Amino acid sequence: MEKILLCWSGGKDSAMALYELQKSRNYEVISLLTTITEGYDRVSLHGVRRALVEKQAQSIGLPLAEVFIPQDCPNQEYEDRMRAALAGFREAAVSRVAFGDIFLEEVRKYREANLSRIDMAGIFPLWGRDSGELVASFIARDFQAVTTCVDAKALDDGFVGRRLDREFLASLPAGIDPAGENGEFHSFVFNGPIFREKISYHLGDKVCRDSLHFCDLLPA
Repeated sequence: MEKILLCWSGGKDSAMALYELQKSRNYEVISLLTTITEGYDRVSLHGVRRALVEKQAQSIGLPLAEVFIPQDCPNQEYEDRMRAALAGFREAAVSRVAFGDIFLEEVRKYREANLSRIDMAGIFPLWGRDSGELVASFIARDFQAVTTCVDAKALDDGFVGRRLDREFLASLPAGIDPAGENGEFHSFVFNGPIFREKISYHLGDKVCRDSLHFCDLLPA
């Protein structure tokens, strides 16, 4: 099997991508790779505490490579730090990185262009899947997740801190992608077939920052 990395946010798309990769038996994911915002000590954009994604990795049984980026990180700085982190894996003969993207062409092209600069390539196991079918499959396979961040321009704060289940999907306004692929919402997966044990947490405070509603998750 080919040894690869998986870009890991801790959310549903990352979890489903890992599930599909493991099911295919063509790849061996040797490490998860996540970005942590310095100062906040949280997963960038998703707002999940570093301690919780580390618990995910422990439960999955994979190492977690953490790339630390500054707050309000300039794009060039982000690319430089990611390139430095990936270079070490490239030197160890890992040539491909997997992502949970579904249909955003510009995002895929951006990732592929950056990887090509260090002689690496991308894998997109969820690419082209129907968003609604993908989330329905996520729920049917007994994955469990909670929303951690929603775009205030798309959803009100009543949608953050909620379980990602059929009731949540049914309550989404028209025009919202059911997988949140356009950035409408982000999630934290705390249980499912890729985990050895459930990740325990408590809901914390809700805050609004930079047009995003966040719900803090506290490790139990």
